[in-house]
Amino acid sequence: MNNSAASSLLKGKLVLDIEPIAMACQDAAPVNVPVYSGSKPSACSFWREAEGNLFFAPAASHFNCPIGAMVLGFDLPPAVSTELMALVDKITKCGYIAVGEPGAIPTHPRKGAKGVLYGPLAKFPTTPDAVLLWLLPAQAMVVSEAVGGAIWGSNATVLGRPACAAIPQAVNSSQATLSLGCAGMRTYTAIAPDRLLTVVPGHSIAQFTSDVVRLSTINEDMASFYKERAAALST
Repeated sequence: MNNSAASSLLKGKLVLDIEPIAMACQDAAPVNVPVYSGSKPSACSFWREAEGNLFFAPAASHFNCPIGAMVLGFDLPPAVSTELMALVDKITKCGYIAVGEPGAIPTHPRKGAKGVLYGPLAKFPTTPDAVLLWLLPAQAMVVSEAVGGAIWGSNATVLGRPACAAIPQAVNSSQATLSLGCAGMRTYTAIAPDRLLTVVPGHSIAQFTSDVVRLSTINEDMASFYKERAAALST
């Protein structure tokens, strides 16, 4: 299953109204892929841009967001490292993150990449590191069932802040990861408050898509059963 087919099936079976995007940490832009000029206020800001465009964003274009740049495994210049330490100090002192948490935030296993290739999954030219989906709760439940996260005793977790940490968490664990989203992500992406973020390891997107298709069909059958039962009981 190629990226285009996976995107089409996911959009169809989950009824997605936001394009699935893909990303891969790389050292250079592929041939004929434009290089993003300028910068964004956060690493997650690139996600919305990627819904409609394939582009390569250099590491430096992520440096307005020290935490996001750290999560993506970039080599940080001294000034950005200093800003990162100051930001960590602020968010721990105000109680947003516990003092012992920053050291446990996962980072991308591809260390020191020169940038990130972003774009719609349907047009992504290579195997992505990760695929990002914006989901409503009902869609997230189907995805959770598809990856075994709804099984009692599975020890499934739902992540919060920072939302971008769901990317290395999914890549490092080889498991789809659900994030409720942090305040920064919701500010910088302007995503609707009813959306959840799911990150899927890129190498498993074909199997993930097949599992979603299977569980979507099962859920459709169960929904029909419940509707019939509700109608019968109401009479």
